[in-house]
Amino acid sequence: MNRMTKRKESTPGEKLAKEIIEQYNPKSVADMQNALKDIFGPMFEAMLQGEMNSHLGYESNDHGAKRTSNRRNGYINKEIKTSSGELEIKVPRDRDGSFEPRIVPKRKKDVSEIEEKVLAMYARGMSQRDIAETIEDIYGFEISHETISEITDCVLEELNDWQNRPLKKMYTFLFVDCMYVTIRKEYESKNYAVYTILGYDIEGQKDILGLWLNESESKHTWMQIFDELKARGVEDVLFISMDGVSGLEEGAKAIFKDVVVQRCIVHLIRNSIKYIPSKDYKRFTQSLKKVYGAPSLQACRKAFELFVQEWSQYPGAVAVWERNFSHVEQLFDYGSAVRKVMYTTNAVESVNSSFRKVTKKGAFPNENALLKLLYLRITELYKKWKNSKVQNWAMVRNQLIINENIRARIEKYEHLI
Repeated sequence: MNRMTKRKESTPGEKLAKEIIEQYNPKSVADMQNALKDIFGPMFEAMLQGEMNSHLGYESNDHGAKRTSNRRNGYINKEIKTSSGELEIKVPRDRDGSFEPRIVPKRKKDVSEIEEKVLAMYARGMSQRDIAETIEDIYGFEISHETISEITDCVLEELNDWQNRPLKKMYTFLFVDCMYVTIRKEYESKNYAVYTILGYDIEGQKDILGLWLNESESKHTWMQIFDELKARGVEDVLFISMDGVSGLEEGAKAIFKDVVVQRCIVHLIRNSIKYIPSKDYKRFTQSLKKVYGAPSLQACRKAFELFVQEWSQYPGAVAVWERNFSHVEQLFDYGSAVRKVMYTTNAVESVNSSFRKVTKKGAFPNENALLKLLYLRITELYKKWKNSKVQNWAMVRNQLIINENIRARIEKYEHLI
């Protein structure tokens, strides 16, 4: 299994870092920041020159006829604030004073948002070419793919800290799922499984606990992941909702002995409907809904008996539910609000759907290119989730603590919030 921060190939940012170290020989963080200022200063000055060219309608080395009487009028020194600290740049001026730069507006000193804009565009799945074209359209400045990689590489250290951060001691629900993406390896493209875990804490706050890469989805990899979660501080989990990876339930319980592992009902429907003619899909799913959507366990068992009789001509479909009926029955150990949360992995599949929106353009050149993008996408999701709880959480929590065992487990960790 490849950890999220594993770095096998030299990125343009790493190559640039090596050049900076060789040229500047920095001995401290301050030395490194000064070296970066030498890079950002010329970059901003070049962007400002591009804006001035656009404003006047001609470039500085253009000696032909001009459409305007306005001319360049030297420079003014300006101190600006970037993500690497303060630096002094030369801002071009024009004779009639009509030039209003956008990248470094008059009376504005903080320009660190240019890097934030590049990161935001990258997080939305824009390619380096699209980002470069957008920057050029806005500022009249050509930004290289290497510069974009350098800017986006700055999140790798932050990503490493995020992946290794301590987690909360208890989660009420975990949702686990995989999606596949294509990464170019040497001269071939290979599909890789991206493992994702979404958690709900005691207060109903959402968090993505981590991302992991492997060449396929397997019980062994999930075991490693659960073991890592425990090493990062997780002591107790009430429920884990999952699809049907063989051995995953036993593996989860080996790490979190009191966890209830719930097979995703939606996945079971997908698995069983493969044995049904398409003309009967609607009637088949309606029969199933009477089973898992029953008002009580007794009604569920009765509906299941009728379901088995009604669809006995399709033994493959019925067998899927007979093998997994205990996962339907255990839903009724809890209130309807809890059942609604635990019966499906749709919550984490929604996260993966968000990932697919930005990974659908094709193969990634390396693991870091993919992982930077997914992490930046996660930061966008965090902004969306900020100060909000899982829908109807008060009811979910009240129904959870009806169970004395669950109430005791929650109370054990409540004081740590």
